[in-house]
Amino acid sequence: MPKLAAARYGKDNIRLYKVEKDEATKTHTVYEMTVCVLLEGDIETSYTQADNSVIVATDSMKNTTYIFAKQNPVHPPEQFASILGTHFIEKYKHIHTAHISVIQHRWTRMTIDGKPHPHSFFRDGQEKRVVQADVIEGKGIEIRSGISDLLVLKSTGSEFHHFVRDEFTTLPDVYDRILSTSVDAGWKWFTFSGLDAVKRDVALFDETWTKAREITFRLFALEESPSVQNTMYKMSEEILAAQPRIQTVDYSLPNKHYFEIDLSWHQGLKNTGKDAEVYAPQSDPNGLIKCTVTR
Repeated sequence: MPKLAAARYGKDNIRLYKVEKDEATKTHTVYEMTVCVLLEGDIETSYTQADNSVIVATDSMKNTTYIFAKQNPVHPPEQFASILGTHFIEKYKHIHTAHISVIQHRWTRMTIDGKPHPHSFFRDGQEKRVVQADVIEGKGIEIRSGISDLLVLKSTGSEFHHFVRDEFTTLPDVYDRILSTSVDAGWKWFTFSGLDAVKRDVALFDETWTKAREITFRLFALEESPSVQNTMYKMSEEILAAQPRIQTVDYSLPNKHYFEIDLSWHQGLKNTGKDAEVYAPQSDPNGLIKCTVTR
């Protein structure tokens, strides 16, 4: 006999932009984000019996997102996601869990003639700030904050050697290499008891995001990395030490490979080893290294 084991539904790719206006200074601050709302609860009959009376229309979820963005601050995104998710489980008694994800797109204020411009911005990279908030009736709010699509590269200061060697191995030991990756990092907070608890600690979200980003940059740049695995573990350690309210830290770091090009065939031109200056960027296949570090 078939049985519905799990179900959730909602509205994805809700594009949202908000401008906050400081009338006293005539300064604008802008936020652009993509929101996803998924709901769980007593909705089985909509699947098994074609009973739409339990469905909150996904269009209503979109409208709710825009209205709540008008009525509430959208930054930090952890708070906005918690506000939105709490609304759904309080408004609809048959909805017991709301999953809210927020992708905050990057806009950086322009500096013109040495001064921050009050209302002009530019996109200085594809880096995103990401949040997943799960508002669970009777349990609280679970939040994972993070960074994604942060592309970094250093032209030296990375090694990789003394790995397993067998009949399948062709990779040589490397004592100096280019290291590049697209950082996807996250930190999961200890469960918040509810929306009031999130609001009490609201200052921690920006503070921790800034600190995690700084730790990622500093260790990436300064460490003579013996491996991506060891470097990402050290990053996780430092983030856990910096913020006691965090339960776990996770990293996903794909290798962005740059291969030396042997040009010796052309008049003996040296372009390998210590003489390497011209490389061929590679798209795939690539290494992918992940870890989760917990207390």
